[in-house]
Amino acid sequence: MSYIKADNILPIELVELIQTYIDGEYIYIPRKEENKKSWGSGTNTRQELDLRDSDIYKDYLDGMVIDSLAEKYFLSSKSIQRIVLKEKRKDL
Repeated sequence: MSYIKADNILPIELVELIQTYIDGEYIYIPRKEENKKSWGSGTNTRQELDLRDSDIYKDYLDGMVIDSLAEKYFLSSKSIQRIVLKEKRKDL
């Protein structure tokens, strides 16, 4: 996330009004609901994780145990269990 100086984009009256509430501090202004993007939509991360999860589930179906999957994919056993359960639900 980058920062933009309020002085450069907002009218001075608005900057002064904001300064009555927060002076010299950082403030986050959230996106409008209609402009929000879903997680991972700007990168390939979502697709990469979906592929990884699918591979984990295939390995699980091929007989690999949770602890071995955790070591292979560098995840906790609890994360592997969560992924396996999620992938099982997709199959239903």
